[in-house]
Amino acid sequence: MSIKGGSVQAPTDLKRRKFLVAATAAVGGAGVVAAAVPFIMSMLPSAKALGAGAPVEVDISKLEPGMMIISEWRGQPVWVVNRTPTMLAMLQKNDSMLTDPNSEQNQQPEYCKNATRSIKPEYMVLIGICTHLGCSPTYRPNPVAPDIGSYWTGGWLCACHGSRYDLAARVYQGSPAPLNMVVPPHFYLTDTRIKVGVDPKKGA
Repeated sequence: MSIKGGSVQAPTDLKRRKFLVAATAAVGGAGVVAAAVPFIMSMLPSAKALGAGAPVEVDISKLEPGMMIISEWRGQPVWVVNRTPTMLAMLQKNDSMLTDPNSEQNQQPEYCKNATRSIKPEYMVLIGICTHLGCSPTYRPNPVAPDIGSYWTGGWLCACHGSRYDLAARVYQGSPAPLNMVVPPHFYLTDTRIKVGVDPKKGA
């Protein structure tokens, strides 16, 4: 111990200082790792996210005529509508007003490239997303819709920007949306169960 300038100064313990520096660094490093673990874990996909791309089964046993049910596949809404004979009869009424009435654009599997855009005429299966900016249109099955127009025979209306689709999810001319809504790959497991996300040729 030495006296310098009227104050008492202890000799420097270099070994002790190195130990404290190393210990502090170790504790700090452990803290960084501990903090990083939950952050890294939060970036890993959840089990739900991992399964989001897997095919899904939709039960239509309780789907009444004219009604629509909603499921999910790949994080997107999947709509299934049980179209009545009257709804099906209306499909060709406004063909001249549609952008792609014959479904020439690749918005559906080949086996749904027909007048009803479906495997079974009564059941419409589609991704419920507007092809304009990705909004979710509203199901408007009633053919009487003064706010839309006298030509309306039922379908979907996107309230975001006014895109209109018929009951086969085909877009009307003059809509901001350029394409018909998407029909996903699907097939029937039974008369009352649909598997969405798999081509029928590939099976279950």
